[in-house]
Amino acid sequence: MRTYAISGSASGMGAATRRRLEAAGHRVIGIDLRDAEVIADLGTAEGRDGAVAAVIDAAGGVLDGAVSAAGLGPPVAGELIARVNFFGSRALLEGLRPALAASGAAQAVQFGSNSSTTTPNLPDDLIAAYLDGREEDAVAIIGSVDPVFGPAIAYGGAKLAITRWCRRAAVTEPWVGEGIRLNVIAPGPVDTPLLRAGQVDEVYGPLMEAFPVPVPETPQADDLAAWVEFLLSPVARFACGSVVYVDGGTDALTRADDWPRTFTM
Repeated sequence: MRTYAISGSASGMGAATRRRLEAAGHRVIGIDLRDAEVIADLGTAEGRDGAVAAVIDAAGGVLDGAVSAAGLGPPVAGELIARVNFFGSRALLEGLRPALAASGAAQAVQFGSNSSTTTPNLPDDLIAAYLDGREEDAVAIIGSVDPVFGPAIAYGGAKLAITRWCRRAAVTEPWVGEGIRLNVIAPGPVDTPLLRAGQVDEVYGPLMEAFPVPVPETPQADDLAAWVEFLLSPVARFACGSVVYVDGGTDALTRADDWPRTFTM
C-alpha cells in the first residue's frame, strides 16, 4: 500500500483519481474545500501552508505520490483562478516535496491543460509574474485586461506557467535528485463540474462549443484518472518532466508544427 495526496479530491478528475487509487488498495489523503481529509483553500497563503502541514502530519512525513488536481476555470473570476491554479498548485508541490523525497521513489503529477498551448495572446508579463512568484502582480495584470476574457487569460496563463515550472523543477536536484518524478498531464475538455459550469455561461459556452476536438467525444473524468494512475506507477519511473497531452488531438490540430522543433547551439 502506498500513500498519496490529492488536491481537488472531492470532485472531477481528482475524485476519479482517488477512486482508482483506493480501489487498488492505496491510501489517499484528500485536500479540498469539502469532503476531504484536509479542508483547505489553496487560494490563500494560509490555506496552502495549512494544507501542507496537515498532509505531512497525516502521512507521517512520507508520501509516495502527489496529484495536484485542484483548479478553477472560466467563468470564475480571473483572480481566483490565478491564486488557485498556479500559486496554490506550486505551493502545494513545493511544500510536499520533502515528504515525497522521504519516500525515495515518489511520483508527482500536476494537472495542466491544452489551454496552455491553445489560448491566444497570453501576456508575456503575466507568465513572468507567475513564474517569478509575484502573485499580486499577476492578479493586477489579469485585472487590467478585458474583464470578459480575464478568466480565460488567467486560466491559460496559469496552466502554461505551472507546466513550465514543472518542467524546470522536474530535472533539478531537489526533485529528480531526491528520487521524485514530476510530470504533467494536459487534458482538453473533460466531462466534469468545471466544464459544465463553463458550458452554461453566456460568454464561454459558445466558445467551448466551437473548440475543435478531432476525437468526436467528450472523455469522462475516469479516462484521465487512468493516465494519472499510470504516471504514478513504477512503470512510469523513467518519465521525468514530461507533458502528456490527452486532449482528443486539439493540441496537434492547432500546433502541429510548433513542437518538436530544432534548436541552434
